[in-house]
Amino acid sequence: MRTHSLAEPVPSGSLDDQLTARLLHQRIIVLGQEVDDVVANRLCAELLLLSAEDPRRDISLYINSPGGSVSAGLAIYDTMRLIPNDVSTLALGTALSMGQFLLSAGTPGKRYALPHSRVLMHQGSAGIGGTAVDIEIQAENLEHTKNVLLGLIAEHTGQPVEKVEADSRRDRWFTAEEALAYGFVDQILTDVADVTPARSGGSFGLR
Repeated sequence: MRTHSLAEPVPSGSLDDQLTARLLHQRIIVLGQEVDDVVANRLCAELLLLSAEDPRRDISLYINSPGGSVSAGLAIYDTMRLIPNDVSTLALGTALSMGQFLLSAGTPGKRYALPHSRVLMHQGSAGIGGTAVDIEIQAENLEHTKNVLLGLIAEHTGQPVEKVEADSRRDRWFTAEEALAYGFVDQILTDVADVTPARSGGSFGLR
């Protein structure tokens, strides 16, 4: 009786399920929507599954996302850092807000963008309400979260934290070339030949 590996596609379920299974078999994870707790739980599980199957081979994270929850995004980020695998990232379409953060958090030298992708950086926002004490507590937590994100973006881009803070006060859009210059990505992909098959140990999982 034939058995399937952890990430091998099983020929059943909806088309979306089959596509996801096939991509997982190629060690590709896709963030193609807003980042929320449900999406984060799925991506974290996929990262852990692929790492358990092979802790040495790269995992690819393709990003086309409008951003979303900071706490959910940080859960994905921490999982990327937890596993021993290199995680390459690729911006296709848009990598906005939390999508930008996760794009820049890929393994150094393995962060990519397609030529017409766009990146958006800005500081997070949140509604604050309740009693005066509640408002103070929420404001302190928001300030802490903002400082954590600014520090991590500075770390991954090589930019001074003061510059990142100033640049993110309002929405700042980047072309692929500008994202490369800022340090969000390491290379702009212009040819399918740049996507090396996984079986030869390259950065991406297409084969």
